[in-house]
Amino acid sequence: MIPRTALALLTVSAIALAACGSDDDTASGSAPTADDLAGQAFESTSVEGYDLVEGSTIELGFETDALGARAGCNSLSGGYTISDGTLEVGAMASTMMACEDALMAQDQWLSEFLTSSPEITLDGGTLTLTGSDATMTLGVIAPTELEGTTWIVSGTVANEAVTVSLVDSEASMTITDGQAQVDTGCNTGSSTVEVTDTTITFGPLALTRMACDEELTRLEASVVLALDGEVTYEIIGDTLTIRKDTPDGVVGLDFTAE
Repeated sequence: MIPRTALALLTVSAIALAACGSDDDTASGSAPTADDLAGQAFESTSVEGYDLVEGSTIELGFETDALGARAGCNSLSGGYTISDGTLEVGAMASTMMACEDALMAQDQWLSEFLTSSPEITLDGGTLTLTGSDATMTLGVIAPTELEGTTWIVSGTVANEAVTVSLVDSEASMTITDGQAQVDTGCNTGSSTVEVTDTTITFGPLALTRMACDEELTRLEASVVLALDGEVTYEIIGDTLTIRKDTPDGVVGLDFTAE
């Protein structure tokens, strides 16, 4: 017979071992570095503590020091760092497209959530952000193919990468077999293109000559300026960014895959 004292010690030891095993079993990843996230995009698979607008998801795209986000309406962007397992995001810029009130409110909620210093963990392809009132779980998104995809302009960039407000227009670009078909939001046209792993070189852009209102004309000017000559590009998930150095600073376009 095992003495009662020994039995008690065995029971305590068993509980302690079970607790240790439980900690190992419930581990859900560790805090990533910016290098771990750079070039990756994620889409929400669940959000606890906030009811997303029906049919919408949260998308996050990471560069080494910049974060892009979408919640179904506008595109958000801001600088970020990761410190002691916490995501620190600075003030976020936003495009200014008008959407239904619920989606506009969701944009605001997402911006506030991301800038509230949520805890961040990465477990394989699963990213988890945990704030004071909500927890967001996201899965990795495979990069979209550059060619054969219709890319919708979601933002114009000028004055050292400051995103400019967009009018409600679906300017777009599709690259296929060495040709770029372009809709500037006003006129349509095409140009030749040469594509490498990091650059696209656009030939002269031939466009129709329809007159448009002032806002669409400004949008067209931004598109034409960006899609001229050699530009650098990057695809993160379903987002394409194009940038070009000019004497007046960096210009470019942000796109979302249709």
